[in-house]
Amino acid sequence: MTDAPWGPALLFCPADRPERFATAAARADAVIIDLEDAVASGAKTGARGALIEAELDPDRVIVRVNATGTADFVADMATLSQTDFRTIMVAKAEDPRQLARIDARFRVIALCETATGIVAAEALASLPNVSGLMWGAEDLVASLGGTSSRKKNGRYRDIARTARARVLLAAGAHGGIAVDAVHLDIPDTKGLAREAADAAASGFSATACIHPSQV
Repeated sequence: MTDAPWGPALLFCPADRPERFATAAARADAVIIDLEDAVASGAKTGARGALIEAELDPDRVIVRVNATGTADFVADMATLSQTDFRTIMVAKAEDPRQLARIDARFRVIALCETATGIVAAEALASLPNVSGLMWGAEDLVASLGGTSSRKKNGRYRDIARTARARVLLAAGAHGGIAVDAVHLDIPDTKGLAREAADAAASGFSATACIHPSQV
């Protein structure tokens, strides 16, 4: 694993909204162009076309691709081979063997957002093509049959805090970066500031954002 070239604020942008690409890149240290959850299944083909046409600095772009083992992942990677973008975030990363088979031209950020992915975090972090890890709270809790990662006061439940710590420790043990999860409550700027400060103090290299106001 190696250090990331970008700074601490990463901003997600749907791949099917190319009119937002430049603004997102200008607002944040790097933009995460999202081909997964942010794009409806019927819009993915058009989103991939928009990615091919995008005029962005490849060093400041991460592309979130669909989970390995899916037809969408194959299509995403075929699209990326037609671009200069070489950093990918693999959604729902779980199987080290599948990530190890990814074309060596790409640096990988493994997004651990299921129970299986969190348990596999250290094995994923140890792969030579994996540059870092990110974790996701809501999908993780959903994979366990839960309903919310947070308590009524907005603080993470213990299961989410445990997952966050495991991802940070796994990344750090293998010399890689760790990216903290998004703060879904956009108006909660106080909670966002608290979590971002804690992330920096704890050793996370970056925090992902879902709205420009969070950057």
